[in-house]
Amino acid sequence: MRYSLGSLLTNALTGNRNWKPVWREPEPKPNYDVVIVGGGGHGLATAHYLAKQHGITNVAVLEKSYIGSGNVGRNTTIVRSNYLLPGNEPFYEWSMKLWEGLEQDINYNAMVSQRGVLNVFHSDPQRDAFARRGNAMRLHGADAELLDREQVRKLVPFVDFDNARFPVRGGLYQPRGGTVRHDAVAWGYARSADQRGVDIIQNCAVTGFRIDDGRIVGVETEKGFIGAKKVALSVAGSSSRVAERAGLRLPIEAHVLQAFVTEGIKPLLDTVITFGAGHFYCSQSDKGGLVFGGDIDGYNTYAQRGNLPVVEDVAEGGMALMPIIGRLRLLRSWGGLLDMSMDGSPIIDTTPVDGLYLNAGWCYGGFKATPAAGWCFAHLIATGEPHPYAAAYRLDRFGLGRVIDEKGMGAQPNLH
Repeated sequence: MRYSLGSLLTNALTGNRNWKPVWREPEPKPNYDVVIVGGGGHGLATAHYLAKQHGITNVAVLEKSYIGSGNVGRNTTIVRSNYLLPGNEPFYEWSMKLWEGLEQDINYNAMVSQRGVLNVFHSDPQRDAFARRGNAMRLHGADAELLDREQVRKLVPFVDFDNARFPVRGGLYQPRGGTVRHDAVAWGYARSADQRGVDIIQNCAVTGFRIDDGRIVGVETEKGFIGAKKVALSVAGSSSRVAERAGLRLPIEAHVLQAFVTEGIKPLLDTVITFGAGHFYCSQSDKGGLVFGGDIDGYNTYAQRGNLPVVEDVAEGGMALMPIIGRLRLLRSWGGLLDMSMDGSPIIDTTPVDGLYLNAGWCYGGFKATPAAGWCFAHLIATGEPHPYAAAYRLDRFGLGRVIDEKGMGAQPNLH
């Protein structure tokens, strides 16, 4: 069924009795051309683009829990392409363009809201760094505006401009950035892939890999062995554990990133804002709650929960930027597992095991990269060649000295 005004009216007039399930619940077949391990945003987007762009439909997506239970449903929903380095900016700008046409592509309301992303700065050196990043964005076709103090005041008049420690001097603004409903992204990609013949198999954890003479021949799962000509790993914070079962050791650490939401309030913040003197980013949801986050907890873990010191740190950043939020109550918090690479940039590449492909190392950038990650990963799986936008995301770049250190922190995964 294609969603449209006509289908909506037809079902409304017939008591909503003819809506079909959003996707099927198939049992796994004995063999597939491609098995995608991980039913998050990246895995589902990969399946969608494999089917739509490359005509490969004998595909299974294996999810250990339910669709949307992982990072795709555990983030702050921000999308942007305000990167600096040549290895990153073209990729994320392509992702931004795919976000802009996503709802028409998958025939699903993903609630794409291009409300703008504002990064405020607090000093002259920081202004110069933001100007450099804005120029790099414009060179790659992205939109960027360097705003002065008064222009920022028109956008967010409630910010503490005269904070003694962190006075707001201006900001770097990307009008096309914004937010997208994370659950809807998972559901929309799953529905679209399913309609093109992809099998989405929930509650089917992968327990091992069957490798014959250096080539992948299938995966062992809780539902038995599934043969596959190609296997693609897209499991975010579990990348190291899953790859270890195939005999691979990845340059990745797992960390937890917390996010928070406040009680609902009247419309206050109609853009996304980030604090330049700390790690704090915030937007307002359609329900009225402020959704925000900050730094990872800083220690290795596979738990989807964080600790109180980070809650305090994030709240301090929010109060330094917007004291107006001081009386709001936090309703809940949650954690997502980040696959932190050594240079803070992702990996989309083949592996030493023939037929085994890897999509990992997304750090803080996983959700915003969802469409481009799926597009480029599907291209790699279908053709065996890296997509030009993801050509720099090689697994061997660390050994070759071709790192993409966006933040300039060196080989420190917890600092990126």
